[in-house]
Amino acid sequence: MDSALTSLADQVQRAYEQRRPLRIRGGGTKDFYGERTQGELLDLRSLNGIVSYEPSELVITARAGTRLCDIEAALTEHHQYLPFEPPRFGSTGTVGGMVAAGLSGPARASAGALRDYVLGIQIINGQGQALTFGGQVMKNVAGYDLSRLMAGAMGTLGVITQVSLKVMPLPPAECTLLFELSETSARQQLNRWGAQPLPLNASCWLDGELAVRLRGAQAAIESARRTMGGEVLGQDRAAGRWSALRDQSQRFFHLRPGAVLWRVSVRDTATPLNLGATLIEWHGALRWVHLPQLSAARVQAAAERAGGYATMFRGGDGRFPAFARLTPPLSQLHARLKRALDPAGILNPGRMSREF
Repeated sequence: MDSALTSLADQVQRAYEQRRPLRIRGGGTKDFYGERTQGELLDLRSLNGIVSYEPSELVITARAGTRLCDIEAALTEHHQYLPFEPPRFGSTGTVGGMVAAGLSGPARASAGALRDYVLGIQIINGQGQALTFGGQVMKNVAGYDLSRLMAGAMGTLGVITQVSLKVMPLPPAECTLLFELSETSARQQLNRWGAQPLPLNASCWLDGELAVRLRGAQAAIESARRTMGGEVLGQDRAAGRWSALRDQSQRFFHLRPGAVLWRVSVRDTATPLNLGATLIEWHGALRWVHLPQLSAARVQAAAERAGGYATMFRGGDGRFPAFARLTPPLSQLHARLKRALDPAGILNPGRMSREF
């Protein structure tokens, strides 16, 4: 191990021996997400740099403290990108934090989730031991796919030190169409389009307007435009709109005093939640809602009726859990994984739930 990695492993080992909690942090762009944690800071920013990048193999490997913007810049030079469009929330976000949070952007419903692109991962477990899972090819898994389990684990199962990701070529053509539709009509239309061979990539409904992004071959885009209709949005305006949605910089995501931003994941066929101001992504499967945190029970109940769950994404003050409670079987599985990888419970304790 090099000096930066050795230093981090030593810090984790000492914390394990002393049963001292650690607060894992990269660029700090997602400090708002999840439960609040206490403990000695484990700063990963010194562990940075692209280890290898093979454009012809569609694989990039980088250390956890590497800035996401540097990864994307390297990919852009070779006309490639991360299809799941991870939210950046600022220029200091890191690839390790990206994987730990497990968040995907507007294209998730069509291109797949972040975890689908994790090929391999290196971590330091809760005893200070360096472990490697997966590799740099898709068919490289036997037993539990622990590399993808790290996606969305919020650092509670291990300190991510290096990640290998599958990347894709940039699509040759793109077009955004606008439609004036009610929430119900927009959802129904998206369901109909989803059953057709159309190059749907992302969608967003807000205040009676549905925006649909098409990506693929130019001929497929032109054919879809004739089939779907709608108003074509200019390329610059479209790029700005989707970027603002991805990074939550548009006006809808600005919280009013006392409000909480809820992230509600449901079936894409679910009817309106009727919870107030709503923005809908992922062809109906992701719904963002503004409501006070005192409405937690109401939001969770609405999400469960729609076959999903709700997360208090921003604005909570700790009085209510940020994440929905797990079912007993899932809770037991999480507890076993936590004990196996972090037996003393020192890694980001409480960040993902109040039990772990």
